[in-house]
Amino acid sequence: MPIVVATRPVDFRRGHDGLAATVQNELGLDPHSGLTVVFRSKRGDRLKILVWDGSGLVLIYKRLESGSFTWPKVQDGVMRLSRAQFEALFEGLDWRRVMAQRVLPPAAAS
Repeated sequence: MPIVVATRPVDFRRGHDGLAATVQNELGLDPHSGLTVVFRSKRGDRLKILVWDGSGLVLIYKRLESGSFTWPKVQDGVMRLSRAQFEALFEGLDWRRVMAQRVLPPAAAS
């Protein structure tokens, strides 16, 4: 499942349909394709995550009790995260310190 981050903050009054419209109209992506889209608030202490699970849109909301999420430079567009980077972001950690690792296929048995 691809994980994309909208780099520009969104209006946090938006719900499922408003965020799905943002994914489609502003980011040029299909909100029903199975991807996960992460949105941030202006203050950077809240996330909304929109996921299509095959039967409907799921909206996840997280607010940090202190501090703010590490976020890329604000600009138009999206950025892709690995699962490990996403998990670090969701925990409020600096996801930039998580290196994406490629898993190599096992060597053939001799």
